[in-house]
Amino acid sequence: MSTKRLVGLDVARAFAVLGMVIVNFKIVLGQEGPAFLKMCMKFFEGKAAATFVVLAGIGLAFMTRRSLAEQDQSAMSLQRVRIAKRALFLFVVGLSFVWIWPADILHFYSLYMLLSMLLLFRSSRVLLAASALCIFSFPALLLFLNYESGWDFSTLTYHGFWTPKGFLMHLFFNGFHPVFPWTAYMLFGLWLGRQALDDDRFLKKAMVFSGLAFVLVHVLSMSLVWGLSGGEPKQMKLLNELLGTGAMPPMPLYMLNGLSIATFVVTACVYISKQLGENALIAAFAKTGRLALSFYMAHILLGMGLIEILFGPKLGGFSLVFSTMYSLFFCAVCVLFANVWLRHYEVGPVEWLMRKLTQ
Repeated sequence: MSTKRLVGLDVARAFAVLGMVIVNFKIVLGQEGPAFLKMCMKFFEGKAAATFVVLAGIGLAFMTRRSLAEQDQSAMSLQRVRIAKRALFLFVVGLSFVWIWPADILHFYSLYMLLSMLLLFRSSRVLLAASALCIFSFPALLLFLNYESGWDFSTLTYHGFWTPKGFLMHLFFNGFHPVFPWTAYMLFGLWLGRQALDDDRFLKKAMVFSGLAFVLVHVLSMSLVWGLSGGEPKQMKLLNELLGTGAMPPMPLYMLNGLSIATFVVTACVYISKQLGENALIAAFAKTGRLALSFYMAHILLGMGLIEILFGPKLGGFSLVFSTMYSLFFCAVCVLFANVWLRHYEVGPVEWLMRKLTQ
């Protein structure tokens, strides 16, 4: 496993977490603005978070590579325990500020880790099959469960979150990032992390195929929606929920869309980082990616918190231009902070705390 390869993954991690910042600030601050800017911001929706989870799966693959190759049962057991501890840490941390940010991903993320842990040392073929099963489990669940249960979609408010039924429904089925089907992203990342990510030929093929898949999924989605609806607005709206690429509900075409863009971003970042070598911009983003968990928490506690303290009554009423400018400013601060922080410390503050508590 080469150093350059790790640099590329850190760069991808930076893009993923900064993309999540842009999406989340837009939701909280305001979404109304120029059509072109709306289209640009919409591109990040669901894709940055999907990339973030795929990268976590790649991280699990790297963590377990040697013990899997050597079939070291003792090391495997220790790694399972460590992953379980980290999952518990993320679950508690995520739930601790869900009252501030209801769309938190960390407590979902922890369940993806626990389920992936069950297949951690299984074959790559099993991982792909399990990922596909997760993707298609969601439409199967729709046959028996009401996706709109608990939701007021006009305000994106979920009622009954802290009731046993509401909590389980939100966590596993109809939350912002439900375990089914979102665990598919981490399982796919676990598979991707076992591939030859240091091989330029593999990286080029992966970029081409994932890029084409991304385009084809969009073309297929639009063709199906338009063809089946005949252009009738109400039918188009209904079909968009079933055959569109929006994140809610997370139907199979959305999941395939997320997998393709995540694969493209990851492999492109690794390939470009290898080609550019000791590039200052690459190094700056790589350092930012190393503090991804810290910045995820900071954008909620500091980024959103600051705006709420200063302009609480105006939340949701800002223009999309303001939301975008603020998110880009916050991203720039993150990059600067990471590059200063890592001159003095080896890991980010939250990353250090997680390691300390889960050794």
